[in-house]
This record gives sequence, C-alpha cells and structure tokens, in this order.
Amino acid sequence: MVALDQVSKTFPLYRRPSDRLLESFPFSPNLHQDFQALRDITLQIEPGQTFALIGPNGSGKSTLLQIIAGILEPTSGTIRREGRVAALLELGAGFSPEFTGRENVYLTSELMGFSRRETDQRLPEIAAFADIGSFLDRPVKEYSSGMYVRLAFASAVHVDPDILIVDEALAVGDVRFANRCMRKFEEFKQRGKTIFFVSHDLGLVKRLADQAALLIEGSVDMLGSPHDVVNRYVGLALAGDHRQDSQGSRHGDGVSLIEQVRLLDQAGNETALARTGDPLVMEITVRVQRACDSLVAGLLIRNRLGMDVYGTNSKVEGMPIGPVEAGDRLTIRFAFACALTRQEYSVTVATQHPDGLSQDWRDDILSFSVIDARDLAGVANLEAKVAWNKL
Repeated sequence: MVALDQVSKTFPLYRRPSDRLLESFPFSPNLHQDFQALRDITLQIEPGQTFALIGPNGSGKSTLLQIIAGILEPTSGTIRREGRVAALLELGAGFSPEFTGRENVYLTSELMGFSRRETDQRLPEIAAFADIGSFLDRPVKEYSSGMYVRLAFASAVHVDPDILIVDEALAVGDVRFANRCMRKFEEFKQRGKTIFFVSHDLGLVKRLADQAALLIEGSVDMLGSPHDVVNRYVGLALAGDHRQDSQGSRHGDGVSLIEQVRLLDQAGNETALARTGDPLVMEITVRVQRACDSLVAGLLIRNRLGMDVYGTNSKVEGMPIGPVEAGDRLTIRFAFACALTRQEYSVTVATQHPDGLSQDWRDDILSFSVIDARDLAGVANLEAKVAWNKL
C-alpha cells in the first residue's frame, strides 16, 4: 500500500553553480528561486491495485515516482509505504555501467536484501525473462537501450516486490518483451501486488490500470477511472491549453459541432448490432458555426477495455473537407467492413482543424455490438484460410 498526504516538492534553482556555495555563507542574500515541482499531492493506492499516472512532459510525474520510491524526500507532506519496493525509473539508473549484467543483478538483489544464494536461485528465471543471451556477461555500458531495460525490468520483478514502480519502461522494448511484461503485470495483480506506473501510451493505461491520475503543473487535475482520466487528458491536449476547462466527454473550440452520429447497415438502416464481415457506414452530421478554410472529421473505435482498435479521419483518407461557411451542414460517411471479433465497442468522433486542435470532440458517443458464431480471440478478424497436408 502507498499513501501520500499533502506531498509537495520544491527545488531551488540557481543562475550559476557558484551561487549555491555563496548562499551557504553566513548573512548571504537569497540567490535562488524556488521551483515547486509538486503541490499537495494526496493519493492512496491499495494492495493489488494498478495505478497509472499520466500528464504532459514537465508535469512532475517522474519526481512523484522518485518520492514514492524513496529516492527523493518531499519538501512537505507525508508518505507511507508498506512492503518491499522495486523501482524501474529513468534509463541508466540503478546499474553500474562497468559491471556485467550478471554482476548488476547480484548488486540489485543485495540492495533489496537478498542473499547471494537466493539470487543464485532466481538468476535463471531473470536471464530467461530478459533474454539477452551472452550479453548477460558483458558490461552494461555495451548494452542497447532495449537490452538494458529488459534486464532492469527482469531484475526488478523477480525480487518479488510488494510495490513495483515503473516509469515508461516499456517504451523501448520490442513487442515480444512488451507482451511478456503485460503478462507479468497481470500476474502481479492476481497476487495482490501494488503497481504504480507512468506511461504516455494511453491505450496501455486503460488496459492495465484500475485507477489513474492526471498530473498538470505539479497538481492532480483529475483522479478517477482510467477511461475518464484519459479522456480528460486528451480533451485538454487537443484543446491546446492544459488549463482549459473541459466538459469531460466533449471539448473543442466550437468552430463546428457534431449534431448526430449513426451506424448504418448495408441497407442504410440505423443499427447497434453487426456481424463480423458486414459492410457498415459510420455517418456523422456536422453543423458549421464559424467559417474555416479546412475541416477534418474522424472516428476512433475502442473495445470495452478502452483499447484503441481503429481510427482514421478524412485527412488521412485523402478526402479534404473545406472551405466551409457558418451555417453549413455536412454529412461525412466512413464506409468499412466490420473486421472485428465478437464483443462490444464504443465510437468516439471528432471534427478538428488540420493542425489537430479540436473543433468538437465527442467521446464514446455511440456503442455497438459485434456478433459471430465463432469464438475468435483478440479484436480483429483477419479471415485466415486454413490448409493442411500430410507429410
């Protein structure tokens, strides 16, 4: 369990390195400016909970992780941690570059309180998880960033921590390693471990996290379900101002407004049910409020876990819209084959400026279900054809 109560962190900023020394002399004037990286953070992450922290660069995410990991002390407020903590923070932290991978594994384990004999027992599993082959006995300074993270992650998760802290560790791994990490996260959740992670992959946040927080300029802007927090973040980002108020599921500058969204079947009838392989049309009706030179309309389909399944827009598809005048009403249709597996999906639609800023963004405005007699895995139906012969 991790509990933070009114945690703040302030760093002194000096114009010159020598000012730090001069300021230490008796009766010296104040030669620094205070920078408040975190402001009154109050959070509680329960055992077995996976908690995600998101926000723009410079919002204080890494500072907060370092405080939770015990690397930094808060300027004010209190923090309580229960259990063994393992942290995988910025690339390059924790390992000695001159030591081999094997030596660094032993060093990490000793710092976590394990004996050499206990590390001997864990080493084969760590080596198999990292999958770096003979480089395990090469100096870490010779590793690629991907190899480094694989070994660091393997070392962190195999010391059996009660609290695992991860800062963008999966951003440099290949897809096989990322899937391996996903399975390890799921295993940790089932075993009642606490996971606290930072990621810019919003789909990953919605897939893994039980709860999320949006950090803006050192303060918690929103705390809640991953779905709601991610939507809030996307809304603020696309509005072009991290402090702009948002309606949560709808945001934009109002140059155009989405009046209606309909899912149509092959006969042109509105439907909320489709079979795998059916031709479908997503129809978006838009009213222009103010004249503009160009307008982009798009859609995003997500599954029930909030994972982005498919997204496109008129610009990507080579069908520019504009110029348009105030009072114009447009109908934009996206025709596609339903190459989805049997489950429920939601649709987010948007009108935007060509630079990506929102005119009108409507999260989860429509939902539909896909039915199929076959029990396919995943979200995409690739219509595989099976052939075989006896050798």
